[in-house]
Amino acid sequence: MVLGLLLARAGVDVTVLEKHADFLRDFRGDTVHPTTLRLIDDLGLWPKFAALPQSHIKKVTFENSSGKPVTMVDFGRLRQPRPYIAMVPQWDLLNLLADAGEAEPTFTLRMSSEVTGLLRDGGRITGVRYQGEDGPGELRAELTVGCDGRTSLVRDQAGFQIREWPVSFDVWWFRLPRGADPASYTLFPRIAPGKAMIVIPREGYLQIALLIPKGADSRLRARGLEAFHADVLELLPEAAESIGSVASLDDVKRLDVRLNRLRRWHTDGLLCIGDAAHAMSPAGGVGINMAVQDGVAAARLLAEPLRRGRVTGRDLAAVRRRRVVPTSITQAFQRQIDARLLGPVVRGSENASVPNGLVRLLELAPWLSVIPGYLVGVGVRPEPAPVFARRTPPSR
Repeated sequence: MVLGLLLARAGVDVTVLEKHADFLRDFRGDTVHPTTLRLIDDLGLWPKFAALPQSHIKKVTFENSSGKPVTMVDFGRLRQPRPYIAMVPQWDLLNLLADAGEAEPTFTLRMSSEVTGLLRDGGRITGVRYQGEDGPGELRAELTVGCDGRTSLVRDQAGFQIREWPVSFDVWWFRLPRGADPASYTLFPRIAPGKAMIVIPREGYLQIALLIPKGADSRLRARGLEAFHADVLELLPEAAESIGSVASLDDVKRLDVRLNRLRRWHTDGLLCIGDAAHAMSPAGGVGINMAVQDGVAAARLLAEPLRRGRVTGRDLAAVRRRRVVPTSITQAFQRQIDARLLGPVVRGSENASVPNGLVRLLELAPWLSVIPGYLVGVGVRPEPAPVFARRTPPSR
């Protein structure tokens, strides 16, 4: 949606195909990072964004062995106009972007339109087949961009090779009611041998991510609902009165965590970005930010070739060159989190914890918390809004 909006503002004819009839689904990647907040501001959308229901996370803290809170990630130290992560329902953000796109004469959004295949002319991709409300159809284009996620049909039909890295955990997602109590929650995992939990405060409810060993979904579900409740209360005892709201394990959704990256992101007439090009681990919650940055970079690099009516392989390769370094570094960081913290936790290691040396370092030099804050909140190579897409001077 970001890529479509930016290209439309460059005067490029864009059609976005969305297979669902609306955006009202249970998204989990609802984090809007400081660089994305800045992009929204630069696009002139800040007043409407600020009116959306949201909560803000400024720090990620944990308790040391003596029970004293230690700040591991401090977004407030970032030199950004809005140094925090905004938790915004993704359907609201998508509707905001869609409305902004509809204001552009060259932007078209087709809902209830599911891509079913690729069109080819020789070795070149020339568009897509799709199933719409009125039946099957075809849409031809100079460039097709696969933004269809970690199970990308576009990627698979193009025959791209993908490199996978092992991941130690999957995630169970569920919601709990959030009471009126002033309890403070952070994005740092609550840890016990064999399990970990991240509690994300949202408007009116808590979004819970319970980390389980990779491939253990069926085995853990077979233990039944009471065992699940006990696992949750071990890590979140304050949920004793609300855990009953999860009345069935059908309310608990599994995320098959993957960490992978395409060796080549394009072929003639086709480009993949976001999770279709590189599935990110939920560690750090950076997936949505990486996808947005891909969209911004692609718009800036491809707007002029698209205006000329011809996109070359060199143009498409430039997008990968621009984004593969920050993607690789971020994924390497996520692999380290898996190997040194989350993996040992879900395997039941009694020694799984934040290294004592790191704790002491953060206690002695709290300013170091800006480093992970920058990696999570800004990223390795932030992508500024293209000049052609800006609409108002950023508000500060």
